Amino acid sequence: MKIIFFGTPLFAVATLEKLLAHPEIEVVAVVTQPDKRRGRGNKLIPSPVKSLAVAHNIPVWQPRRVKKNAETLNLLRQAQADVFVVVAYGQILSSEILDMPKLGCVNVHGSILPKYRGAAPIQWSIYHGEAETGNTTMLMDVGMDTGPMLLKSVTPIGLLDNAVSIAEILAKDGADLLLETLRKLGKREIEPIPQDNSLATYAPLIQNSDYEIDWSRSAWDIHNQVRGFFPNCFTSFRGQSLKVMATVPVGTEYWSELPPELQKLEKVWSSESEVVGNIGEVVKVIKGLGPVVQTGAGWLLLWQVQLAGKKAVSGWDFANGTRLEVGEIIGGVGEL
Repeated sequence: MKIIFFGTPLFAVATLEKLLAHPEIEVVAVVTQPDKRRGRGNKLIPSPVKSLAVAHNIPVWQPRRVKKNAETLNLLRQAQADVFVVVAYGQILSSEILDMPKLGCVNVHGSILPKYRGAAPIQWSIYHGEAETGNTTMLMDVGMDTGPMLLKSVTPIGLLDNAVSIAEILAKDGADLLLETLRKLGKREIEPIPQDNSLATYAPLIQNSDYEIDWSRSAWDIHNQVRGFFPNCFTSFRGQSLKVMATVPVGTEYWSELPPELQKLEKVWSSESEVVGNIGEVVKVIKGLGPVVQTGAGWLLLWQVQLAGKKAVSGWDFANGTRLEVGEIIGGVGEL
């Protein structure tokens, strides 16, 4: 099977690796986003997908606008590929491109469609407190993740999972799902299933304003924001910006999901059930764990944080290093 692979970020690498290793698949070219300038030296850095393709001597095409680039369109047409595989490429494909391969364009999308169509499905599924997510392979059409579905897989989301840990799982799972999809597609063993648009939800690009923590929200909602948008959520502390990188919701409904290193929380908290503070107030500092903050509904342990200009540290090291005291306010003053 002759494949042209469209992809850009690390999430797409696992799928390309699987395709390159398969004895019955030939990756004839890779299409990825142009190199971007990054870092202090402002050097041009290739995408993870490009780096892998170059290491395997695969031709790489990097048009700024693939549907408008005559040279790339000609190359795609001349390749006479069986399938175009698309994984987090980052550009919309035109109907002209979608119609080129013999078996169509197959996309691996990191959600259980039709939920969370769009650019950031993993992040928003965690933000909304979903208990599970997954991958869907589909035949692409001109819409945004609206094409008929081929295969699905489901992945549970644990209490302390974040967008990065789930993306790592989905990247590997999506690679396996794609291979199964291609095998069945080639043998005509899949019947594409149209999506029910009435059940669709959307996962738009994340805005900077989405990262700021509002402590008047519930502990559960803030916890999901922090892990869904990891590692970028922030608040303020003593006039400085404070990144909140990992949290643990405090309460009996969460104890059964705590890993061994956090089970001390249940024992310490059992006698604190009547604790109530102002919104954003540190109501307790637990030795070896860190500060517990009052939210609009419930409490949140700060498990990992990063002060502006400093390294990320555990909540306990943060409390020690700043000599944090019970009664201090994180993120501004408020009252329940």
